[in-house]
Amino acid sequence: MPRPFLVDLSHTSHTRARTGVQRVTRALAAGLGPDGRLVTFDPYRRAWRGLQRWERTNLAATAPAAKRGARWPLAAQVGGSLRRWFGGSVTGLASGDAGLIVPEIFSPAVARALPGLCAQVRGPRVALFHDAIALQLPELTPVKTVARFPAYLRELLRFDGIAAVSEDSRRALVEYWDWLGVASPPPVAAIPLGLDLPPAPAAPALPAGRPTVLCVASLEGRKNQVSLLEACEQLWADGRDFELRLIGMAQAETGRAALAMVDTLRSAGRPIRYDGPVDDATLAAAYRECVFTVYPSLREGFGLPVLESLAQGRPCVCPGQGALGEAAAGGGCRLLETADVAALTAAIGELLGDAALRERLAAAARGRRFKPWSDYIGELTGWAETLPRRP
Repeated sequence: MPRPFLVDLSHTSHTRARTGVQRVTRALAAGLGPDGRLVTFDPYRRAWRGLQRWERTNLAATAPAAKRGARWPLAAQVGGSLRRWFGGSVTGLASGDAGLIVPEIFSPAVARALPGLCAQVRGPRVALFHDAIALQLPELTPVKTVARFPAYLRELLRFDGIAAVSEDSRRALVEYWDWLGVASPPPVAAIPLGLDLPPAPAAPALPAGRPTVLCVASLEGRKNQVSLLEACEQLWADGRDFELRLIGMAQAETGRAALAMVDTLRSAGRPIRYDGPVDDATLAAAYRECVFTVYPSLREGFGLPVLESLAQGRPCVCPGQGALGEAAAGGGCRLLETADVAALTAAIGELLGDAALRERLAAAARGRRFKPWSDYIGELTGWAETLPRRP
């Protein structure tokens, strides 16, 4: 009989945003099904508890939010505070040999509360590790994230094991702990993520009319949309006829330059469509409606949009290094040695003008097998079962 796992959803259950980490967290919670007990730290009750109906509604919502932040309705704030003030009990969350999975990048408040939750758990305690970008590209990362990150990496040491989403992320975490001089860190395994989009048809038809080039990524500094926009402007100035479609939430601090450039190019009459965040059905349709995708990110922990594009039978232009190189290794991508304007201009222009190349890449994408979430969850929980309990 499978071991039950508590799953910490302290952030994702309080927002309808669908960034990469939140999509992973939702898919993991849904995939575990009855083997997952979904929990949250309630800052008003100052205790761990199971999810309430309104929090489960957030998890199931398909319409994305425009902001990343967590939101607690006033009734939840007052209710939690009253239970704390008047001695409302919190029943034990874990029973038997239950384990713990923490898939989110947790806040300082959750970090302070985690030892209490870990004390209830007799089984393995595992955290997912997404990336070390806050250390690798601090100049393109929100200031608060950069300041918080070193403490977060130390707090991961309290777990029995860390499941990194790629080999590149695994290596970054291990090297950081080595640099700190950590004597006995928990084991870190690279367990690549699964996909939650429906499979593409055997030979998806290309849309008629003006070709669309799609970029699915949060608008932020490290995603490098400014270079993409400059490359597209060079191609439009040279007379190339195509539409650029952008999908993703804008990061308030590091996405301003890309948003400003979108507005400037639109005002100049360039064919740009910016949809912001969208639901899964719209995202799947966007992949089908494009001729290929571009993912110009400077650094990634996994690169989910690359694999989603390939799973829908659409080639992807992306860098060939790090985690993106891992995602692209099975074929279907036009790889870049650098993600600068010149390289992006050349690659996009090449695919727009060479239908035979697009078809070869698309055929390679269709020939790949993509891991479903059920396989990922089996790998994650199976590995967790092998972990010895750490002090």
